[in-house]
Formats: sequence, structure tokens, C-alpha cells
Amino acid sequence: MVIYMFYPISTLVCNFCIPLSCSVAFLLSVQSTVRCDPIPDGVLHMECHDRFFMIAIDLSFTGEDPYFEAVDETGVYTITEEYAAMCGYSVSSIPQTGYVELRASYFSCHTDNKDDKEFAFNFNLIATHKEKVATYALNNTCSPPLPWSAREVTCEANYMEVSVRSDISCPTGTKKDDWDAVVQTAYFAAVSDWQVVFQRAEQELMPMALSDARKQGYAFDLTDGRLVFRTPYGQPDSFSTTVNGVPVEVVHATLFSRQTWAVLMVDLVAACSMHEGSYDESGYMTWETPEVLHPLMSGLHETRINIGANGELVEQPVAEERGYMVEQYNSTVRISIPYNAEGGYRKSAVSGDLYEFYIFSLYLEQISVDEDDVDTRLRFHRVLTTPLLPCPVFTENRTVLEERTFTVYLGDVPADVELAAVRLNEHQYSLATNATNHSVTQVVHPNNTHGYTVTVPFDDPAVIKRFSKEDAAMQHMLDINYTLTVRPENEQFSHLVSVMALMDVSPPAFAAVCSESGISFKLDHRPSDYLWEIRIGLDPLTSELAAQHGYIMTNNSQSLLLDVPLFTNGYEYKDVTLKGFSGTFEILVRDRETSEVQSATVKTCPFSSTELIMCSTDGRMTVVADFSAAIPSGGVPARTNLVDKYCGPKEADSTRALFSFPLNSCGSTVKLGKEYVTYENEIFFSRKLRNLKNPSFSSSDISRVTVQCTYPLAGLYRLFSAYKFESDTAGVGRIVHSALSTEGPQSPTVKPTIALQTPVPVTSRNKRPGYRPPAQYIKVSSFLKRLQKKGENQSSQIKVNAGIF
Repeated sequence: MVIYMFYPISTLVCNFCIPLSCSVAFLLSVQSTVRCDPIPDGVLHMECHDRFFMIAIDLSFTGEDPYFEAVDETGVYTITEEYAAMCGYSVSSIPQTGYVELRASYFSCHTDNKDDKEFAFNFNLIATHKEKVATYALNNTCSPPLPWSAREVTCEANYMEVSVRSDISCPTGTKKDDWDAVVQTAYFAAVSDWQVVFQRAEQELMPMALSDARKQGYAFDLTDGRLVFRTPYGQPDSFSTTVNGVPVEVVHATLFSRQTWAVLMVDLVAACSMHEGSYDESGYMTWETPEVLHPLMSGLHETRINIGANGELVEQPVAEERGYMVEQYNSTVRISIPYNAEGGYRKSAVSGDLYEFYIFSLYLEQISVDEDDVDTRLRFHRVLTTPLLPCPVFTENRTVLEERTFTVYLGDVPADVELAAVRLNEHQYSLATNATNHSVTQVVHPNNTHGYTVTVPFDDPAVIKRFSKEDAAMQHMLDINYTLTVRPENEQFSHLVSVMALMDVSPPAFAAVCSESGISFKLDHRPSDYLWEIRIGLDPLTSELAAQHGYIMTNNSQSLLLDVPLFTNGYEYKDVTLKGFSGTFEILVRDRETSEVQSATVKTCPFSSTELIMCSTDGRMTVVADFSAAIPSGGVPARTNLVDKYCGPKEADSTRALFSFPLNSCGSTVKLGKEYVTYENEIFFSRKLRNLKNPSFSSSDISRVTVQCTYPLAGLYRLFSAYKFESDTAGVGRIVHSALSTEGPQSPTVKPTIALQTPVPVTSRNKRPGYRPPAQYIKVSSFLKRLQKKGENQSSQIKVNAGIF
């Protein structure tokens, strides 16, 4: 970044009151062709000020390296840096302001001056557009709004200029010794042509022709009523001194010419404050100048100061109302201006982080009157610049937990800074294509700043989720890395903010849907799912368990789907009738560390089935048998019975019958194997009923229905008891349709894995005369010991009839 620093100079003039008849003109042989192109509105600004003409052009229009040419009747002259200082032009291209600016003195070289009252300017602007050079003609005429003072001094950025009235009276404050030395030199060296002597302390005076002085960059001119002297800063004939602690540059020139018997002399002194300006912690830019810049000006008094910016002046009281401070101490004038005063320019800069600096074009006028009532106006053009000041942007977490969305505001973003990119944790977010799940919106403020609001839902993939045991909550963490760009330099810097939200963790919950064939469960995954364990009964739900029990499970990154077919492991059945029954399936959610049940998803659905068998864990067999293929003509299912003829159906219709009885009753037999035990019973038709309804019906055509419940021995606590049957798992049931006289192929069976948990109450059928309860208690372990004596491969068949073992 380049900052142009200019050092204004204050100038003092002392002229001997002898009219001059010479004039100075500069003719250059450089010629160029001018091509006039239109300039868009809003790009060009031309203004006439009290003592100069100003042109400002938008840099975005001119392209890189624009320059000006001065035009008069003698030709076209390129305004280079050196030529500008000699001829009264000041050109500054300050990217921070966005403009290239030309200030031209009313006494500049190629200005058409009419009686010091009307000044015509003609310039060419040379700009580059897409590698093509374009020339624009600029012209204007100005009339000074204020009358000329006896002395007019301008301290520009690159030169100082003095103009005096030619009829001014001789000053009374000239020191005799200094003047005598010059007179002696002029007397012996003077010729009819004008010459100049530049005085320096303890240095021999060497006269110089004006033509030679012009070659060194000095300019002299005589208008209708004023003598003009202009010199760039840092000339070989200048010298530096200190006045009241303020550095001052001085050029002391004396013009002289022999006119017959007399020597005509004009004494000129230019003295300028070289104070660079400073910045204090209170936020003020300060510039200083001595009240008296040179001893020749010691007679000045009744000083008045006007101050402003960008060539506009206001009186001191008005400036102080705007925050300016004008102090006079130790014969020094101190001007203090707030860093962000009206009329200044602000610019952002990047130096690791974001900084800012302020540029203020100080315009100061000091009006003084000496003891001879000669007024002098000194004008200073001074560019003040602050150092780089921290310009932090800030972030504010505006997240509302109930909305489950991060809302983060980035504020105090300057006008010349814009958001280029956003990174959410490790995910780059494009501002060009706003995603639907998170967004970035700009907020504009009236103080020439703006901000950005970033919204990101908690469940966005970019958000990191982690359970905190200390907080007993789920942490949602998001690092937002803003990349911002300073325009027009395209310098980038980053701003990082980390936000976190704590959300109470709830166990996962399944959605359940009934179907004709079973129940379907769905669980949408959450980041906290790893805290919980899903179980079916006592067993964790895994793909192996699902395959073992006949579940259909699909698990991906989004959700878990579990289809549980009817009669598979885990169902609980109730309200069994011939019309239907209810099936309930439960999924438990346990804490993975403590194994405590945190929640349960229980779904109960109505089902219907033509034929079914259920073997409960508490030792009850429930059967719905279908006799439509076996009942002879006129048969009634309500007249069927089990092995114990007193055990009839609880419910029957024209083709089916419902039985529900304890496993160790109604004539059931027990078949004990090495690993399993099977309870078996049969459903019969009444022989008397069969013979009466159909005498021709033979015994070989009589069908029977065998019903079985098989349990694993390892899960049994008691084999059977009059009071309790205990099994870890439900039994596997079978219904076998076959003829009494054959042992042919068995019919397909239904094999549910869970049956009713609630025992059926004892009915009057169980309280019949002659009823005897079954054996009271048999331990499986002792029973197995007796089996081992008979041989491990031998199976035993036990008939349980009316409680006899």
C-alpha cells in the first residue's frame, strides 16, 4: 500500500517597492494532438476556489497512470512531477480517496490571466481504457471570490508561491546589515538585465541570471498588478532551520537590476513549516507552524486563522464547533483535528489483521497585518495521515436454543470491506450459491458500516456434535472462519469465531406403522444415538439378531428401518378370539453405560389369522384350529375336545375352534429331549357325534389335530408346577393335521415365538367332580439327572393326565 505524504510550507515575502517591467514566459516545443471524448456523468468534478482551480477524476474511469497536459496558444505541455512544481500545479493520485486530483494556481504557467480578475484554464486528461489511450479536453474559467491582498502566499504540496502587489510601500522592518550586504553585491554586479541572488548563512553571494534561475526550477512572472515568485521545495539554495522547535525551510532571494544611475532591488523570503504532523492517543491529528516563520516577518500582528478541508475554509469558531482545536502557545500555532472529522477519507488496510487509517486534506489560512497595515495571507495545503489503527470487527452469538439454529452476527465491517467466503468447520461455503440449510445475509447500517448474519441449523452436516458428560448434554460446536476482502486492493484477511450450544439429550424414539403382516419401525439417526443401546427384550438389536429372528432390518447413515413380521420373536399377544387378536411389539432404549431403560417404543396392532398357535412363557398354549378340510358333513367345531374330553373350546364357529389351556393339563404329554422339552395335545371330534351325524363315516377317515409347544431346556426355571411355569423364551408351536389311522405327511404349521403373557383364569370346567391337580413341583436339574442314568440319547415321554405323573 502506498500513501502519498506531502509537506506543506509557509512562505514569507519581503519585496523592495520598485515597479518591474519584465515578464517571464515559458515556451515549450512539445506538441500533441487533442482528441475530445465524452466523459460520463459523475466521473469529473471541476471547482473554482479562492486561489486555485481544482479538477478531480474518478480513478475507476481513468485507468492506471493517468496524467494531464496544460494547453495554451503556444502548445501542449505534459505536466510531469518536476514541471508541476515549477509551473504551479499539484497532482495527487491517492487511491484511498478514489480520485486523481489536479490543483492549478491562478498564476500557473499556462493560465490565461485577464487583469488578475479572470483566469482561463485548458487541460487535457490522458487516460487508458482497455489498453487504448483516450484524450479528454477539460477547460474552465474562474474569478477569485476574494480581492487580492498585498501579499498572497500559497504553501502547496510540492511548491510555494508568492505574489505581491507591485505598488506596495517599503517595509520598515528590514535589517540594515543584511540589506547593505545585498546592495553592495548588487551595485558591483548589476547589469540592465534582472538578476537574482539567493542568500544563505555564511555563504558568499553569487548573482545569477534569471534564465539560469529558471533552469534550476525557479519561476518569476509579472502580471498587470502583481509580482509572482514560485519555487519547488528542496532547492539547492534553500536551507533548514528550527523556529520554536518546529522545522522550517527557507529560501531567501533578492532580485536586482541596474537602471541608469539607480539599482532596482526586490527582496523575497520564503519560509515554510516542515512539521510532518502527528497523531495522539486521544484521536487527534496535529500540525504545527510558528507564528513568525522568519525574522523579516517579526512585525506581523493581529493574526486571524481560518481552517477547513479540501480547499474549503470556515472561520475558526465554526471549525471549533466541528471538533477542530486551534491553540497558540510559545509563539506556535497548533491545529488539532479529530481523526474522523468531516471532510476526511477513511481507508482499510491489511497487516495480518484489519486496520484503518484516515487522510485529511488540511487547508489553513493565516491572515496577518504588519505595523505598516500591509496584510498578508498565508495558505497551507497539508495532507495529514494517521498511523494504522486497529479496526476490529466483532461477532455476536444470537443463537436461540429453541430454534435449534446457530445465528451469528459479524459487525462493524467497513464500507470498503466485503465478505468473500465462509468456512464452516472444514466445509467451504460458497456465497454465490446460498444453500437451503444455512444462509448468509448482509445488514447495512447508516454509519457507513455493514454486517453479515450467518444461520446454520444444529443438524447441519458441518456442525460437530459431541456428548459432554460434565454438562450431561449434547455439545453442538461450530467454527466460522470469515474471509474478508479490502477493496480495491483485494487484500484478504480472516476472522475466526467459535460458537457452541448445549442441548439436553433425549433417548431416540421410533415411529411405528401397522400392516397386515406385522409392524414396521423407523428411527431417524441423530448424533447422540451412540449414547444409547437398542434392544429387543434382553438382546441388543444387531443384524445377526435380526437374521436369527426373521426381522428385516435396513440401517444407513440416515435412518434405521425394522420390519417385524407377525409371529416372530418379541411379540406379545392379547385378546385372542376367532375374529382376531392384538399383537404388541416393544423396542427398548437403554443407557449404554448403565443399561438402564431410558425409553420404550411400544406398538399394538390388530391382526387376524385363520389358524394359529401361541406358546407363552408362563406355560399356556393358545390354539385356533381350522377344521374346514377335516370336519365331516354336519360336523360342529364346538363339539371338539382335547385328549381330556372335559377340555373343550373356549370359542368356535362353523369351521374353527379356539382352545387355551395350561401346558400341563387336559391330557398333555411331555417329550423331553437333550436340549428341548415338547408339550403335546390333540384335538378330537366326539365319536358319538360323528356316528349319529354320519353312520357311514369310518374310523379310517376320522381326522385328528395335534398341537405342540417346544421350549429350550436351558431357558426353563421349572418344568411345570401347579402354580407356576417359567421360561426365558416363548415356545415354538406346531399344529399338525393328520388321520388317526395313518402317520402320513404333516400339514404346514404356524410357529409363533411369543404368546400371551397373562394366564387364562381357571374356569368351571377345571372345577368338575373328580378333578385332581397336577404334580406340585419338579426341578429340571434332578429330572435331567435321572435321564442321564437312562442314557443321554434316550428321550422320555410323560403323559400328564388329571395331574398324575
